[in-house]
Amino acid sequence: MTNQTLLSVSQMQAAFQAAVAAADPAGGVARAFADAAFTMPKGRVFVLSVGKAAGAMMDAALAALPKPHAALVVTNYENAGRVDGARVMAAGHPVPDENGLQAGLAVQKMLARTTRDDAVLVLVSGGGSALLPAPVSGVTLEEKAEVNRLLLGAGLDITQMNMVRQHLSRLKGGGLLQTASPAPVTALILSDVVGDDLHVIASGPTVAPIGTRADAMRLLEDHGLWARVPESVRTVLRRDDAPHSLPEAANYLVGSNAQSVAAAARALPGALADPVPLVGDVAEAAARIVALADRPGVTVLGGETTVTLRGTGAGGRNQELALRVALALHGRPGWRLLSGGTDGRDGPTDAAGAVVDGETIARIQAAGGDADALLANNDSYAALALANDLLITGGTGTNVADVQILAVQG
Repeated sequence: MTNQTLLSVSQMQAAFQAAVAAADPAGGVARAFADAAFTMPKGRVFVLSVGKAAGAMMDAALAALPKPHAALVVTNYENAGRVDGARVMAAGHPVPDENGLQAGLAVQKMLARTTRDDAVLVLVSGGGSALLPAPVSGVTLEEKAEVNRLLLGAGLDITQMNMVRQHLSRLKGGGLLQTASPAPVTALILSDVVGDDLHVIASGPTVAPIGTRADAMRLLEDHGLWARVPESVRTVLRRDDAPHSLPEAANYLVGSNAQSVAAAARALPGALADPVPLVGDVAEAAARIVALADRPGVTVLGGETTVTLRGTGAGGRNQELALRVALALHGRPGWRLLSGGTDGRDGPTDAAGAVVDGETIARIQAAGGDADALLANNDSYAALALANDLLITGGTGTNVADVQILAVQG
């Protein structure tokens, strides 16, 4: 970008949309069915699609399959819509709710009807963990939701969170395989997890658990959460960890964050796709982007950061990342950053993220806001709304974590 004009907001938004398009769930499923390595399920086919992209993945599967014996979609409220040939259930995300509990029961009821002569096709996308809470015996939905809130607020990464959640669910950590047994299971997976660890995506319904109950207990202790989780949860995690075998599934990855980062870079001539994921604490991630701002050009990154909640405001990891960078580079001309969640929703807000520049903080101040105070209260949404810098796309129907685009004028 040396001696070139700074990328406009619309150019960055177009590149972000290219990243979202690369994670098109229907396209990923269609490619899988066309792949010679993919084995078409035989016999009576039971199809379950769960996650933020569940509807589109189910549409594509039903177009490629003979009429299935049963088809169930479980997705978040924002992405729920009619799917011809399938039952659709909507549930809460990121905090599980009663509708999610009912969806989990519906999944168990459907899979309980299978035999060894049947086949189960599972379509998995981001958000599946919260959408199917299915708590184990002795733990209520409210108690499981409380654990979820504690994990979200403690700055744990997705692997750590799912290590705990798997042992509190009848479907996660391979639980779905046990429920479907003896029917063989094939899974098409759209990854929202950096590194694409199948044990982590949607808490791994079709693979073995990440760790043992003892591992989950130690994790909670190390983060000061053990005494704060409900007693019923402590009782479950103290149970005997005797190993048990799981049926194996045929798992296929049909989309990922890395593919979307590459697509955004291709949409911007001369852009570089940074191969190192942007992960970890949001403050550290912001510092990394600030350091990159010393180099002219366009850099596209991807990953998923974590935020430790200390205030009562609204926002999400992308909004907080953008606000932190705007504060660090306040008044410096010639740069612009887009940070957005590919699902179109950043935290419990209607924004996907934000697009900020050297004047963002000045705009917040001109509107009567105190950016530092708002950040301290985890109120990045309010701050960026004052600057008119929110990135609002609406639900995208997919989810492969986050994409950042940094443009620095030479």
